Amino acid sequence: MKTIDKIPTSKIQRATKLVSTGAKVGVNYLKYYGDKIVNTEASAKERLNKNNATDIYDGLKQLKGSALKVAQMLSMEKSILPQAYVEKFSLAQFSVPPLSPPLVIKTFKKYFGKMPNDIFDTFNATSVNAASIGQVHIAEKNGKKLAVKIQYPGVAQSIASDLAMVKPIAMSMFNIKGKDSDKYFKEVENKLVEETNYLLEIKQSKEIVEACSHIPNLRFPQYYEELSSERIITMDYMVGEHLSEFVSHNTDQNKSNNLGQALWDFYMFQIHKLKKVHADPHPGNFLISKKGELIALDFGCMKTIPMDFYTPYFELAKKENINNKANFVEKLYELEILREDDSKEEIEFFTDMFHEMLSLFTQPFHAEVFDFSDADFFGKIAELGEKYSKSTDLKKMNGNRGSKHFIYINRTFFGLYNLMFDLKAKDIQINNFINL
Repeated sequence: MKTIDKIPTSKIQRATKLVSTGAKVGVNYLKYYGDKIVNTEASAKERLNKNNATDIYDGLKQLKGSALKVAQMLSMEKSILPQAYVEKFSLAQFSVPPLSPPLVIKTFKKYFGKMPNDIFDTFNATSVNAASIGQVHIAEKNGKKLAVKIQYPGVAQSIASDLAMVKPIAMSMFNIKGKDSDKYFKEVENKLVEETNYLLEIKQSKEIVEACSHIPNLRFPQYYEELSSERIITMDYMVGEHLSEFVSHNTDQNKSNNLGQALWDFYMFQIHKLKKVHADPHPGNFLISKKGELIALDFGCMKTIPMDFYTPYFELAKKENINNKANFVEKLYELEILREDDSKEEIEFFTDMFHEMLSLFTQPFHAEVFDFSDADFFGKIAELGEKYSKSTDLKKMNGNRGSKHFIYINRTFFGLYNLMFDLKAKDIQINNFINL
């Protein structure tokens, strides 16, 4: 893979890159208008989506940082984005061009004050894994193989300006209006700032390891504070294949079920027992060992769940509350899904919409055992997402809905459900975490 010798770090440099990407998208639209004259609307739109997804991703992967992280987050919204965007943006999870070795050495010295070979017995300046905020290198010290994650230059300093640039696109995509919409972007900005603080990530990682290491079939690396800094993390090098690679060839249903149960227990234990959860469940953050164990990595994005959100959120997961109109509406107000300034039309529309969505999405919580390989269940979720993404009624209304906590909690559940489906996990004991 081609390496990068320089990353745009100033506001002007990054804005210029986005403007040039926007110009390419404009050209794609001109081609699209001509294309649909001579071809079908559907085929022309498909080509437009592919071309736009490629050009946008190519621009973002040069910028790295927050802009690329947002693309990674959007890749998990499979029911909202066209498939071409999902496929291209999902590359941001673990397959982006790495920094060149000379830039790696320069960056390491800047962050640590020493050269890598002054710290480690050996250090490979060629990356083995590059993602949106940092890339991983292999090192050795005292006979132990280590993974060293180095943050890209300028990432932490460009978060606010990057989000300001992508904000208009996100607001249009999710139909967000109103003066209080900033609370959602501030939530994302705060989380991204936390993700660039590697000392905080080490602290969070060690807390999770201590709290969750008793869960069967689940493993974690050990973290080394003395070999880390605010922009560098050193941990054990864990041997395994990415979850997405594993599911592409696995035929052992028992192994899928065990991994699925470990993954589900891991998330339910965090959510219900710790009230703090790893809010970045994408395939690049999980490895599968040769023994069939789940290896969890990267705890930079942790979401604390306040009780005034946790209680109504999970009360809405109960079938009896979904089917009790008065209770249901009361919880929608508590969670800021319904607003005091809503019109009668908006109240009726969003009550019906969320009743339909939650009746489907909470089905796993209505059973003791659930089959996450059920294509019919996930097909209905996709159909529902497509239905509302095309809804002209929804486009007329203010999409500024729900507590700011929905952003990362819903992201967690969407990601978790997708991973469970990828694993084709069956016979999952939903409340198994209670006994752990």
